[in-house]
Amino acid sequence: MSTAVNQYQPATSTGRLANFIDTRTGMSPIVKFFARKIFPDHWTFMFGEVALYSFIILLLSGAFLTFFFDPSMSHVTYNGAYAPMRGIEMSAAYASSLDISFDIRGGLFMRQLHHWSALVFVMAMSVHMLRIFFTGAFRRPRELNWVVGCFLLLAGWAAGFTGYSLPDDVLSGNGLRIIDGILKSLPLVGSYLSAFLFGGEFPGYSVIGRLYALHIMIVPAAILLLIGIHLFMVVVHKHTQYPGPGRTENNVVGYPVGPVYAAKAGGFFFIVFGILALIASTVTINAIWNYGPYDPSPVSAGTQPDWYIGVFDGALRLMPGMIGDFSFLWNIPMPWGASVSLPLGVLIPLIPVTILIISMISWPWIERWITKDDREHHLLDRPRNAPTRTAIGVAAVVWYSVMMIAASSDLIATHFHVAFNDVLYTLRALFFLGPVLAFIITRRICLSLQRRDRETVLHGHEAGVIEMSPEGGFHERHRQLDDFELYRLVSFEDTRPTPATPGRNGKISGLEKARAGLNRMFYEERVSPVTREELVESRLHGGHGDHPEPVGVGARNGGSNPEIAR
Repeated sequence: MSTAVNQYQPATSTGRLANFIDTRTGMSPIVKFFARKIFPDHWTFMFGEVALYSFIILLLSGAFLTFFFDPSMSHVTYNGAYAPMRGIEMSAAYASSLDISFDIRGGLFMRQLHHWSALVFVMAMSVHMLRIFFTGAFRRPRELNWVVGCFLLLAGWAAGFTGYSLPDDVLSGNGLRIIDGILKSLPLVGSYLSAFLFGGEFPGYSVIGRLYALHIMIVPAAILLLIGIHLFMVVVHKHTQYPGPGRTENNVVGYPVGPVYAAKAGGFFFIVFGILALIASTVTINAIWNYGPYDPSPVSAGTQPDWYIGVFDGALRLMPGMIGDFSFLWNIPMPWGASVSLPLGVLIPLIPVTILIISMISWPWIERWITKDDREHHLLDRPRNAPTRTAIGVAAVVWYSVMMIAASSDLIATHFHVAFNDVLYTLRALFFLGPVLAFIITRRICLSLQRRDRETVLHGHEAGVIEMSPEGGFHERHRQLDDFELYRLVSFEDTRPTPATPGRNGKISGLEKARAGLNRMFYEERVSPVTREELVESRLHGGHGDHPEPVGVGARNGGSNPEIAR
């Protein structure tokens, strides 16, 4: 009796291997599903890929460095290849960092590749999050994915901080000293948190080993988990896309993963890797041999953290120690006779950073509450078509940037030969005025861009050709828009303000009045898209008719020409 089974037999060795795996694992339906998944194609979507590929390079370069780094704070005498440091006592962590840089073949390249990859990883995530914010991709059903992205960004901050603190040089030691001061300023629990992190009084002998465990195990595991959840939600909710002909809330127009998108993604990975390798091999970063081993007694000027952590350092620098005779160090007497010191000069600077982080995480629900828009959104907004949201985002970026730049206030003063106090006073003024000015200017720019789009739709692009009519009049020839550009400029909603509504008791609460006021700020001042009737009339008149802008909630004075409602 024959036991042969009549089944498909591939002709190539690759096909036979794939068939062997598939017949034993049943992976073909899953591969088929993902290979047919459609992803839209737009250049702004690449920042998420840059972040993913940078993280892969981080893992590969970090695995190399773990073979040679010694996360110990025990004292050793350096006797390596770097002659200026020979005979100097230092920690084993700093000595192994010098050995990686000067004794291990390719070690310096891998250190710099790891550091540059970390900077690009956080930068790409930040730009990716800004793209999601400004285009409204965080709205239902993607609120939870936005939260995952926020925690992914914070995990990137944690990975960067724990990483650049490991060499135990003067730069990283000063950063840890700042963290120690922040922890100790927390009421009641601060001293216990500091002792837990440092294994006793700063600097202790345990902090490098504990940061090392966080850096190579706990934080990367959290990042991998969050990346997995993020990609899973992208597949479940389908990818957002920009408006265009044939693109609706119920479909996705783009390329399948296999083979088009997979081939492009693979090539893009090697482009990112090549650029990072070029930067790492030509641009020095974190030259720890210039700083020397950490000594807690001196404090060096000109030290600053990586850019994404600079917001904490900058906020501390902006805070004055005293205003006149008023001190921000409060001594609160306790009933048992002792007093508790409350260093507001350290605690108050944490407030704006905390506000930024909490507002970022909760923004999808804040906007949904203000706008009362609980619909699903799969088509993205152009930032100019959501002027208030765009203005709020730019104001937040300016606020963050002022605090980040303040972390380099001393370097700005020395490099540009200006007084340090002048730099500090200017940054303090920008801390309060910068976000307000950024909000106003950005909102006006968005509305102006909307007006220009409206004018372009009605009259077309200027062709640069002047024509004379038989009556002797002159006018410029205009080129009409193609269908794709026309759709892009008119396909956005004309959302009107939502008035306050009474609650179950028939009364309008103060919170609802506040929501209605914020809703008016969002939608009252707007430029409506061109309607079909206006477009037809414009074409009949050759694109030279008079078409007032229907903006705001109508003419304030009852006129036939509505003007911007201010």
